[in-house]
Amino acid sequence: MTVRTALGNGEITLSDVEAEPAGAPRESAFKHALEVLEERRTEFNEQGFVPRDFMTLLKKAGLFRVSVPTAFGGDPMPPAEFLKLVEQVSEVDPATGWVASFGSASGYFASLPVESQRKLYAQSKDIVFAAGMFPMFEAEKVEGGYLCTGEWQFASGCKGADLLGMGLRGGPETDGKPLTALVDRNAVEIIDNWDVAGMKATGSHNVRADRVFVPDEMTFVRGGQPTVDEPITRYPGLAYAAQVLAVVSLGAARGALDYVTNIGSASSSITGGTAKGNRAAYKSGLAKAEADLRSARAFFYGSTEEVWAKAVAGEEITVQDKALLRLAATHAAHMSREVVLSAFNIAGTGAIFEKHPLQRFLQDGIIPAQHAMLQEQTFEASGAILLNLDADLPSFP
Repeated sequence: MTVRTALGNGEITLSDVEAEPAGAPRESAFKHALEVLEERRTEFNEQGFVPRDFMTLLKKAGLFRVSVPTAFGGDPMPPAEFLKLVEQVSEVDPATGWVASFGSASGYFASLPVESQRKLYAQSKDIVFAAGMFPMFEAEKVEGGYLCTGEWQFASGCKGADLLGMGLRGGPETDGKPLTALVDRNAVEIIDNWDVAGMKATGSHNVRADRVFVPDEMTFVRGGQPTVDEPITRYPGLAYAAQVLAVVSLGAARGALDYVTNIGSASSSITGGTAKGNRAAYKSGLAKAEADLRSARAFFYGSTEEVWAKAVAGEEITVQDKALLRLAATHAAHMSREVVLSAFNIAGTGAIFEKHPLQRFLQDGIIPAQHAMLQEQTFEASGAILLNLDADLPSFP
């Protein structure tokens, strides 16, 4: 019998890159990251992943410690503040925004045993985590842990990650929710197969494991009960996971509208017509899209702030509260997609070319609504919860 572990006994080694001190240094680091992103976004798209050196810049900007509990020396960020940072990244490059959105993913670690969390955060509070959760495989239970074998899809950001998660099939002990096995990135093989039309730079490749040992203490239930009680761990984890993806589409839509407002409106037709911004269809199309985006954004952040206030106050966060977070996230993704398409529509024929600035927002911005957590069925599931009916959708809300 062979057991593959890169470090032996399921050990994990993390990098020593740390965020800049909170306040002006961290804000400056974030601004610098955005400037570099604007210069390199085409490079990231062409190579199909966000490289580790840029992930270091995002770490220095504090984006990967936003869900670390204060109990372990963290300085957790209110969800709305983090979501707005991801939105800003997505306005420059939505695919990189998608990868940056997993800065909140350490919130999943709250379901690990307390000692496991302490061990991880003692090494680093700036952990880049990527996971291939599906399909879920049945791991072989052995003394002290599991032997994991399988190939998991959609591990966004895996090439720039420190830790990888693999989805295991849960049972009665997990209330049917998936179990996540946490491993060092060098313990698995990345299968370079991300060949897509949009969100290319997310590098959402498959990851493969062959009898990789994962100790019991390095597994957790995705969306399970936190073992640490703080506002950031009270905030609904699965709803937050949907929100961080949806906000990417808000950023993409804003990027598209900014282009057609500030640049595209001055363009003239190849046939010699007046500037496009002077046309009735352009003006009304832009106005309607702006109203749609601002409305979706208001619902999205309003719901976030309401539930965060409950988390801070230690008040009950109801199933209906969670459903509204999911509804606002799905609505944001779908409405943003319509806004991006509206921007493409009024931009005219020039926008069809591969290197047109709108193509970045078009190709990436229509993708989030395709994600399982934001697809059409989540509207129905949200409505069911609001009517006090069974959502009939796994792990919802």
